[in-house]
Amino acid sequence: MKISEIRAMSAEELNAKLKELKEELFNLRFQLAINQLENTNRISEVKRDIARVMTVQNEKNA
Repeated sequence: MKISEIRAMSAEELNAKLKELKEELFNLRFQLAINQLENTNRISEVKRDIARVMTVQNEKNA
């Protein structure tokens, strides 16, 4: 997900996206624990997307 796409979202959309990404990260970690995860890079990508969303939320709150 690109930062320009994230900046275009409203506060409600950002909250929903953050919740969705956290759920995805939980599921990826669970799959990793039971050795069903094929693409381990996806965990890093989701973490970065979470950080991007949180950064934009902080920018909008300031």
